[in-house]
Amino acid sequence: MPAPATDIRRAAVLGSPVAHSLSPVLHRAAYAELGLTGWSYDRFEVDEAALPGFVDKLGPEWAGLSLTMPLKRAVIPLLDEVSETAASVEAVNTVVFTQEGRRVGDNTDIPGIVAALRERGIEQVESAAILGAGATASSALAALARICTGEIVVHVRSEARAAEMREWGKRLDVDVRIADWADAEQALTAPLVIATTPAGATDALASAVPERPATLFDVLYDPWPTALAARWSAHGGAVVSGLDLLVHQAVLQVEQMTGLAPAPLEAMRKAGERALADR
Repeated sequence: MPAPATDIRRAAVLGSPVAHSLSPVLHRAAYAELGLTGWSYDRFEVDEAALPGFVDKLGPEWAGLSLTMPLKRAVIPLLDEVSETAASVEAVNTVVFTQEGRRVGDNTDIPGIVAALRERGIEQVESAAILGAGATASSALAALARICTGEIVVHVRSEARAAEMREWGKRLDVDVRIADWADAEQALTAPLVIATTPAGATDALASAVPERPATLFDVLYDPWPTALAARWSAHGGAVVSGLDLLVHQAVLQVEQMTGLAPAPLEAMRKAGERALADR
């Protein structure tokens, strides 16, 4: 268990680049709402080479770390324990330091995706499509393993990515079909579409949004809305944003690091919205 909430405690997000991260805004909003006046949350530019030295120098006041790219896999050898969820995709985005000094890794992106969808009333889907095959796509696939009862079509640009997603499908025991990115327009008719691509990658698909789209989960949040999300909303479809994911995964991080639950979801979301509006 984390140390008592009354202690002077520190947490931070690490990554490279990390200056854009909204995690400090979300976590600090949670601390304020929970009355954790002795807690602080910072950001540090740390790459894979610097990570071991950074972690080794952390003192007993540290409660936990949030990890973004490129550290989610690099941190695993530095940990004493890794959750089943994180191990399933070989990606850790959360490290909690226990009172006994153990380093415990978890992945809150996966349950964060599930929670963000559940908030919109989506508990289960018969099939789904994923646009892209990067690191976020594997977490999306793991989340769909929990809620999708049928086929998941993954649209990729290269055979190397295709092979990776087939392997993830086998490991997660989900029915994955690989499709070419050139046919990505076909994905837009799925009951649930998860876009995991970088900014601008799906803009060309906006004109192909069907008249009655179902649900789009676009993991981007800045800039927002994406062209695809804007057209999707204009056609009356449900849209879940990257901010929704960011908030829900951060809620789980706050709960694990502080030992206090539930974390203040709405206060964190409003803080994130204000920060994005100020950019």
